[in-house]
Amino acid sequence: MLARRGHSEAELRQKLAAKGFSSGAIDEIVRRLTGLGYLDDARFAQQWAESAVRNCKGYGTRLRLELQRRGIAVEIIERVLAEIATDHAEPAMVKALLAWKFADFAFHQATPREQRRVLQYLQRRGFSTAVIFQIFNGTERE
Repeated sequence: MLARRGHSEAELRQKLAAKGFSSGAIDEIVRRLTGLGYLDDARFAQQWAESAVRNCKGYGTRLRLELQRRGIAVEIIERVLAEIATDHAEPAMVKALLAWKFADFAFHQATPREQRRVLQYLQRRGFSTAVIFQIFNGTERE
């Protein structure tokens, strides 16, 4: 399972349980894989979040929810999100996503329906409403 892609400890436990392994066997497998360095929630969370940001799949709250869903501890999530925010400024990420996904979009020339559609798309990706409107109004701070 780990050969194809990384997994969090919780994901691996869930997959092994679904395949019929006993809880004792699962504990032993997880302990051994963790000891060998093949299973590391912090490394998994960092790599997964970097990939999501790089591929414009999410930022901020979206990353937090996805990592929580994968069973990552809150302290690891907070550390990863802080590193992501340091490495990838939110306004720059919003601009990049707008340029890629909505190249011809101009907020002040768009209809209210188009404005809502783009705003909601960005919000679903985890960007804050305040930063989105700063970009739309041209008042963003880098």
